[in-house]
Amino acid sequence: MQAAEVAQERRESQTIAGDDSLWDELTLAQKFAASSLTQFGYKLAFLRDVNNKNLAVLICNENVATISKSGEINTAPNIKIRCEE
Repeated sequence: MQAAEVAQERRESQTIAGDDSLWDELTLAQKFAASSLTQFGYKLAFLRDVNNKNLAVLICNENVATISKSGEINTAPNIKIRCEE
């Protein structure tokens, strides 16, 4: 795959994955990790910056994954998501 195709694919996955403004707030390590999760249907839902931990939260159906500031993926986080009714 050529660089232009990779760049286009990355832009498309970011658009599908969530709001571009959220993606702008991710660290480079988080962007790489989140990009890999989007291939499995995860979408960037929101960011939490608690105690300077900068945690990215992604959702796929009823599954939740978090990505630490350093890019570590946790697919079984101890986190509760409030549902919109």
